[in-house]
Amino acid sequence: MSKFLLSAHVLAAVLAVGPITVAASLFPRLAGGPATGVAAFLHRTCRTYAAVGVAVPVFGLATGASMGVLGDAWLLVSIALTAVAAGLLALGILPAQRRTLAGRDGLAGRLAAFTGAFNLLWAVVVVLMIVRPGSTTGA
Repeated sequence: MSKFLLSAHVLAAVLAVGPITVAASLFPRLAGGPATGVAAFLHRTCRTYAAVGVAVPVFGLATGASMGVLGDAWLLVSIALTAVAAGLLALGILPAQRRTLAGRDGLAGRLAAFTGAFNLLWAVVVVLMIVRPGSTTGA
């Protein structure tokens, strides 16, 4: 069962978080100019995949429980960083995108910074998931 849950967790992460990181990264450059329609599409992409992305921690927690590692420090740090990334997306990125599309200027720099932090948090989580302390893979 652990292998199935881990596979579902990794697939959910790739298929949900990947599109958010790309769409959110492209948004600040395209918003407010002649590509406003594309920016609106990128915002919808972020919103949609954010909802789908809830599966990532659900499968992650189930995987951790099945592997008996829920109390391990690397996993607790990953959970905390995932929560921070989710909060940044829900409370920073998505509202700023919405305000930018509504015509409020001056958010592009802040939005780019939020997106960069969001992407960095996910990169750290991925590294923790691959190079975790106590890994039995020998890598």
